[in-house]
Amino acid sequence: MSAIRMDGKMVSAKVRGSILAEVEALKAQGVRPGLAVILVGDDPASKVYVRNKERACEECGIYSEKYALPAETTQEEVLALIDKLNKDPNISGILCQMPVPKHIDADAIIDAIDVTKDVDAFHPVNVGKIMIGDFDFLPCTPAGVMELLDEYGIDPKGKECVVIGRSNIVGKPQAMLLLHRHGTVTICHSRTANLKEVCARADILVAAVGKAKFVTADMVKEGAAVIDVGMNRDENGKLCGDVCFDEVNEKAGYLTPVPGGVGPMTITMLMKNTLKAAKLQHGIAD
Repeated sequence: MSAIRMDGKMVSAKVRGSILAEVEALKAQGVRPGLAVILVGDDPASKVYVRNKERACEECGIYSEKYALPAETTQEEVLALIDKLNKDPNISGILCQMPVPKHIDADAIIDAIDVTKDVDAFHPVNVGKIMIGDFDFLPCTPAGVMELLDEYGIDPKGKECVVIGRSNIVGKPQAMLLLHRHGTVTICHSRTANLKEVCARADILVAAVGKAKFVTADMVKEGAAVIDVGMNRDENGKLCGDVCFDEVNEKAGYLTPVPGGVGPMTITMLMKNTLKAAKLQHGIAD
């Protein structure tokens, strides 16, 4: 028996439909959500992400502005742009595509974004709010994972949840969201002893390690829900995740494909955050 495939494209289309309906209702009240995306340099993967974000904005009826800046742009110039966007009433959300060139301090950029326009939820204030469970925005990838779990009726409550990876963008916030939903959470990383055994206990396993086909069948519990956050290239240059799909597919109960699993959900959650930001800024209750 192969795993039930968790279709991020399908779930994403459904969520975008409801976002579009809400955006149209807001526009009728004279409020138009707007997203500004800043791209510094010419990282090819970043260009693809930015293009996908523009398309998603179109699909959801959200106004968008793109600022493609040359790699030699100074930190001061980026900060000046953020300051301008912070003050712009047409912009509900600001996102600076990471990574930025080495001469720019990413933390300084994140800190400069208005907390109510921080649709990536990377600002320390928003990170703190997630920690205590009283948040306005959630980081897009972990929020997308939770949306997928909900869609497939997988409740973390009382379950063993294992997150592989401890990044500020995915691993840590993912663990917090599972914890808020009453999961028993373990975070694994490169120094974890008995990694295989820890992962094999998981009812819900989230792989966010950034290594192609890292998770093999012997690391997965029979019938587990396996969420693959990875975006890698295999030895043939083909897009793949952190999970060895064919192997794990025979053992897991639920499994996200790459591409078409978590990826579409991430951008959809960005749209959801932009809508939420517009409501917050205009005092409109959820």
